[in-house]
Amino acid sequence: MKIFVGADHRGFQLKQEVSGVLKTLGHEVLDMGTNTDSVGCDYPEIAYKVSTQVAAHPGSRGILLCMTGIGHSIAANKIPGVFAALVYNKEAALFSRQHNDSNVLVLGSKFMDQAMMAEIIKIWLSTDFEGGRHQRRKEQIQRIEREFSK
Repeated sequence: MKIFVGADHRGFQLKQEVSGVLKTLGHEVLDMGTNTDSVGCDYPEIAYKVSTQVAAHPGSRGILLCMTGIGHSIAANKIPGVFAALVYNKEAALFSRQHNDSNVLVLGSKFMDQAMMAEIIKIWLSTDFEGGRHQRRKEQIQRIEREFSK
């Protein structure tokens, strides 16, 4: 699977680990920046780069990393077609896919270690969307998105 990965300076180190996990799992990793933790950068620009690529490439996914994940998830969800989920544990990773069909995973470097991050990613990548009643709710979100993207 094609996975677009991006981080601001506070998520840069975790991004390096995430990319390694993804490559080990056999995924194509496309790094959207940043390339250092020594210079601050603006997370909305990174969220935009990852999210627009995910929206433009059906079947792809994105992973965003910063200190808390909050800013990235707010910015990413402004892009039509993106369902970004801020995830801090394995159960949230599971439900973000089963119930919400998330296509962008957002992680906060302040709240997880490498082992937890790897488990969350494995669950998120291997879990399918259940559809059913969740499809109806996803369609409601998409109607809201269309209304405000005019």
